[in-house]
Amino acid sequence: MSQPELPPLLREQLARYDQAQQNLQAVLAQKQQVELELSETEKALEELVKASDSEAVYKFAGNLLVRVKKEEVVKELNEKKELSNTRKMVLAKQESRFRESLKDLQTKIDESVKSRPQPAQPPGDA
Repeated sequence: MSQPELPPLLREQLARYDQAQQNLQAVLAQKQQVELELSETEKALEELVKASDSEAVYKFAGNLLVRVKKEEVVKELNEKKELSNTRKMVLAKQESRFRESLKDLQTKIDESVKSRPQPAQPPGDA
């Protein structure tokens, strides 16, 4: 027996729900990447704090390692850390909005399904 066609409003709500889920997954993936970068930056800063000012410090420049001043790298990493924290905060707000949107859409979908007239069952199918 074929399924009755979904009403246009319900189809639209389901499509919006699917899109919101995809957006949430994308934001979560970005947030995870930012958190990983932030963790690596913090580890690098911890190691630099341990190093004396006279120790040689190197950083990657493409495929090369280049000697740099410790204070320059510390400044650069602190800026990167600050930027990562800002990005993480923005992504957390986006995540929150998408989760709220999903919750609202789920409620609307549930209401649409409950208010939808159920097809009569032919005798003998019960």
